[in-house]
Amino acid sequence: MADPMELPEPDRVPGAPHPRETPRLIGQAQAEEGFLDAYRSGRLHHGWLITGPKGVGKATLAWRIARFLLATPMDEGSMFGAPEPPTTLDIAPDHPVVRRSMQLAEPGLFLLRRGPNDKGDRISADIRVNEVRKLRDFFGLSASDGGRRVVIVDAADEMNTQAANALLKMLEEPPARATLLLVSHQPSRLLPTIRSRCRELRLGPLAPHDLAQALEAAGAEPGPDAEALGELAAGSVGEAMRLAQLDGLEIYEDIVAMFAGAPRFDRPRAIALAASAAGPQNVERYALILHLVRPIHGRPVAGRSARRRFRPAQPMAGG
Repeated sequence: MADPMELPEPDRVPGAPHPRETPRLIGQAQAEEGFLDAYRSGRLHHGWLITGPKGVGKATLAWRIARFLLATPMDEGSMFGAPEPPTTLDIAPDHPVVRRSMQLAEPGLFLLRRGPNDKGDRISADIRVNEVRKLRDFFGLSASDGGRRVVIVDAADEMNTQAANALLKMLEEPPARATLLLVSHQPSRLLPTIRSRCRELRLGPLAPHDLAQALEAAGAEPGPDAEALGELAAGSVGEAMRLAQLDGLEIYEDIVAMFAGAPRFDRPRAIALAASAAGPQNVERYALILHLVRPIHGRPVAGRSARRRFRPAQPMAGG
């Protein structure tokens, strides 16, 4: 059995900082302001559904909201009057809540995500009910201090049926001063009753300029390929990181060249591309090739270098 501490974090994009390590959220000011408006109104909902495409900052926003709620004192009145309403979710990096959150040691915060499988040697394919049941202990232990409690579910789409029903009960009868933040890439996969008990914050794809900034903040340096990565990634930082790490632009150029002479195809190039994805060590590359091939008929060639070398793919006969 593997040590749980040695297993990869299921909510971390390989090669990128974890969302809890990303203090700044780029290009999603409208979603942040939507939450702050609700907070300032004094009608803070207990359940929030943070939706949008993968890799656009949903989990980063959830962590920013969690740190904000846990670090901001609850307004209980003051002889000097109410404090000024907050205008940002930013919390000082040296705040104790920030330091504890970075170490997953903040007592007021619970991260619900996929745990180890039955053998304990790898991460489970879904969030199971036993992970949701841990919330009972969390709410019980944290209730004594009287402060806020925050739960991040990343990603809610990964809950199996039993787990989803267990979480629904908590949304129906939420503990006092509790806020549940559900990250969802595909909210249509969630139970309608879960969606109906949450207020939605919708995040959209990043504009090219914002995407370039986000990639730089994540430690990636796309350089002249930033525009091409942005086109292929459809405004998703996570997808752009995956493309950069797996030579996605080169793969896409090969695919475009392979189909450029349709209905005649470059058979040697196709064989070479297939061979490059063979074997268990190339599972991610194989998945990326399939992902890039599917929409090739209608997608323009991405990026300056691709446009220089290849024509946009034309629809196949009968396609």
